[in-house]
Formats: sequence, C-alpha cells, structure tokens
Amino acid sequence: MSLVYFEELFFTLAFIIYIIASIGFFVFLVSSKEKVGKFSVTASTIGFVIHTIAMILRIIESGRLPFSNQFEFANSFTWAIVLCYLVIHYIYKFTAVGGFVMPLAFLMMGYASMLPKTIKPLMPALQSRWLTIHVGTAIISYGSFAVATGLSLMYLINERHKVKDKKISHLPDAEVCDYLSYRVTAFGYLMLTLVIVTGAIWAKKAWSRYWGWDPKETWSLITWIIYSTYLHLRFNRGWKGKTAAWFSIIGFLCVIFTFIGVNVLLPGLHSYR
Repeated sequence: MSLVYFEELFFTLAFIIYIIASIGFFVFLVSSKEKVGKFSVTASTIGFVIHTIAMILRIIESGRLPFSNQFEFANSFTWAIVLCYLVIHYIYKFTAVGGFVMPLAFLMMGYASMLPKTIKPLMPALQSRWLTIHVGTAIISYGSFAVATGLSLMYLINERHKVKDKKISHLPDAEVCDYLSYRVTAFGYLMLTLVIVTGAIWAKKAWSRYWGWDPKETWSLITWIIYSTYLHLRFNRGWKGKTAAWFSIIGFLCVIFTFIGVNVLLPGLHSYR
C-alpha cells in the first residue's frame, strides 16, 4: 500500500476524532461533567497527533510542505486551529474553549475533505522559498484568530448570563476571556502582518510588483485593517467588552471570506486549487 493510502487513512481518522471531540465538548458545555471535558481534550490531542502524521506523509509524498493548493491550505489551517487551541488549553487549562474552537476545526477539515487532493507539480509562481514563510505564517495567524473568536464567544455567553445573575462554573470569567482573546489576537495580528509583508516580497519576485490589488491581497488588507483598528482602540483607548468581542468575531469572518469566499467568488492570482 502506498503513502497516499495511509495519508488518506490518517486524515479520515483525524477528521472522525475531531467530530467526536466536538460532540464531547458540546456535552461538556451542557452537562459540566469534568470527565467528558477531559475525554474531549484527550480526543483532540490524539486527533492532532494523527493529523500531524497525515501531514508528514503528505510532505514525504510531495517532497515539500503542504501549502500549495486549496486542500493543503485548508488541511494546514485546521491543523493550526487545533494546535493553537491545545497550546491555550495546556497553558491555561480552559477546557471549555474547545467547545467553541473544535467545531471550527472539524468544519474546516470537512471543507478540505471535499477538495481535490491530487499532488501536482508546483507552478512557477509557487517555486519560491517565500512560500513556506508566507503560507506558514498565514495558517498560524488564522488559527490564532479562530481561537480568539472562540474566547470572544465565551465572553459574550458569560456576559449574557451575568445579566441574569448566573455564573457558568465551567467557563472562565468574562474578563479572563476578554483579556486572553486580546492577547491571542495580538499574536495573530503579528503573524498576519508578516503574511502581508512576505507576500509583497514574494509578489515582487514572481510578478515584478509588490502589490497588485488581487482580490485576496485586497481582502487580506481589509482583514489587517479591521484587526489594526481593534488593537489600536484596545491599546490606546482601553477598548474592551462586548463591542471588542463582536469586532473579533467580525474579523474572523473576514478571515474566512479571505480564505474561502475570495477563492470561490473572486478568483485571482491566489486561486490555487
């Protein structure tokens, strides 16, 4: 049996485990049973390890990092989402974050599963060392924004229950969710800035111009401006609370549109399939 078979096998196993983990987190959010939460975290960790093996097999098959087409980017995006979630969980022990982040991961992986998985030779524009830096920072940035969005959703739920004088015991305090969402967003913003800068350098080498207002370039800039506004108001005006949480969610919706919507509705130079 070929590496392709094992790659698809591990990909499918990881997908199934992510679905199980997402269901487990939902049950945990509803029931507050710690055993269910621990099971879901363990499942997410095992799924991540299996997913990593699938990606390593893909790298061996293709002889390059899996960043060159829509399937590979969606697959890597999913991997980054789970990685960022696990880092947050194992540092802060916020089990409940998984209930808001893992569904995003399995939905993104579901999208990846519907895309062509064929490994093709790199087109000339992609034959550059900037591919690794540009796309690598993009998936880490997008994964960070996904986790920040999960934290923002937790904040909004906490605030809603606070109005009703109720406290959800298994959710972190609203203030903690707000602050951590800000910190994760700041890291994602740094990565997104590197995405744009390295993309411009790469574009100069590939197409002899730094910026061409390609649809994906334009929407990346729009997303960067949204997060720049969020961080500016947060840092200089002490902006926080519900408005900041909704701003974080809107920013992530722009990330999703930049990744999927632009590719489907506004194809351009970045529409690699």
